[in-house]
Amino acid sequence: MNWASSMNAVWRDLLVSARALSWGAYVLLAVLLGMLVAVIWLAVSGWSSAPGTDVPAAGYLALAFGVIASMVVGVGLMALVFYSSRAGYDEPARLRDEDHDPNGGSTP
Repeated sequence: MNWASSMNAVWRDLLVSARALSWGAYVLLAVLLGMLVAVIWLAVSGWSSAPGTDVPAAGYLALAFGVIASMVVGVGLMALVFYSSRAGYDEPARLRDEDHDPNGGSTP
């Protein structure tokens, strides 16, 4: 399968999914896109309203530290999610049947 045919399949699947959405989903998408446009406009206007303002080196250092710390926390949490899933900690709880338990319901 070449690139053009795979892109055609992606667009075809996207159109099928879009036809299956209800009017509420379209309203939600419109509201979210409006919020995205408002945030982008606010960010651009805020950035351009203070010309000549420089960020000190400590500000860039704090920004870099915050980004790195956030990435470490995110990667660590995702590693714990995968570990707990693989180790079986995410399995649903089961009730113990004391009649069929060889230990009579007591812990060994």
